[in-house]
Amino acid sequence: MEAKDRVIAGLDIGTTKIVAMIGRKNEHGKLEILGVGKADSIGVNRGEVTHIDSTVEAIRAAIRQAEEIAQVDITEVNVGIAGQHIKSLQHRETMVRNDKDEVISQKDIEKLTKVVYGIMMNPGEEVIHALPQEFTVDNEFGEKNPIGMIGSRLEANFHVITGHASAVKKIIRCVEQAGLKVQGLTLEPLASSEAVLSLEEKEAGVALVDIGGGTTDLAIFQDNIIRHTAVIPFGGNIITEDIRMGLNIIRKTAEQLKVRFGSALSSENLENEVVAIPGLRDRPHKEITLKNLSAIIEARMEEIIEQVYYEIRATGYDKKLFAGIVITGGGAQLRHITQLFEYITGMDVRIGYPTEHLAKGNENITNPTYSTSVGLALKGFELAERDDVQFEQHKEVKAEEIAKKFGFFERILKTSKTFFEEEND
Repeated sequence: MEAKDRVIAGLDIGTTKIVAMIGRKNEHGKLEILGVGKADSIGVNRGEVTHIDSTVEAIRAAIRQAEEIAQVDITEVNVGIAGQHIKSLQHRETMVRNDKDEVISQKDIEKLTKVVYGIMMNPGEEVIHALPQEFTVDNEFGEKNPIGMIGSRLEANFHVITGHASAVKKIIRCVEQAGLKVQGLTLEPLASSEAVLSLEEKEAGVALVDIGGGTTDLAIFQDNIIRHTAVIPFGGNIITEDIRMGLNIIRKTAEQLKVRFGSALSSENLENEVVAIPGLRDRPHKEITLKNLSAIIEARMEEIIEQVYYEIRATGYDKKLFAGIVITGGGAQLRHITQLFEYITGMDVRIGYPTEHLAKGNENITNPTYSTSVGLALKGFELAERDDVQFEQHKEVKAEEIAKKFGFFERILKTSKTFFEEEND
């Protein structure tokens, strides 16, 4: 299939919503969104599938809506994975090359990475991503890209992301029951980073904070290498719950108040700013001060930010992140959130919009809410291109094998011919 004709779908299975995004790349390599579908996520809690049937129906609804807009049929999707079961660790792997006089190729890196996917894990856990960081070729340390070098011993530090095998199986089962094939699984903060971060930011050092409904995800990049990932089990939903409990109102009203009037800094609201909400079943309306509303939000956001900052400091990269912090996800829309982040962390902060690789004319999906789904579509193209390369390599290997076999039979025929000619003489 021509690259310009390839259509890829990303599927973001979030705690509050499921988003299906269908796109293709234009002649400039930018992502052009063909269709977007959304459905309420009823069967997911803090990033993990809890009810299979509800999740399957939501996936079908989101895909159907996206297909109708895009006017294409989708058979496979690149799926996002998140949740508090996600963990990360550092691992070093070594490989001795048999063909030490040949230059190191992408095949060698893939072979080394494949070994990491097979390392022993705790019962019930499996490797989701094995991401190489620095390489060592014989005694040459700290190589970012060893391709083209010569050496007998290839080593690498890997950032390994793991998750519960049962959680992974539930996601795959839901997608397959919805009539789709899983193209790949991508950790959601890594997908979001593809959509909102520039190469310059990853090079300088940056922390991406994706505030979702159920969790807040962190990914740290420095020197264009993924350094750390973490999942904090709090997101926008717990803020809504705090508002519900603190103001004695129903959840739907609490969510509406948070979205329309909420602020991460209570000091930005005046004492006399009041909003009236309707009472239940002919009861009188209730007046709520925005300062009180924001005080509830600020208290919970402080807790989330402090946990994020603790994770950043624990890596030792807090003084090396010259591009600061980039906030994205639905929670990034909260007013004055950048100011609160800057106040607590002392770092530069900006909101991340999924416009880094989007084609013009897609202004309706530049909201931070869509960062993960845009990133999943971009990652889908990366997976498809990698599969194309592997397919071509496989064809070349097969062609070499056939050529060798043909040469072998040709030599046998020549030997036989010589033998019979000698006999006749």
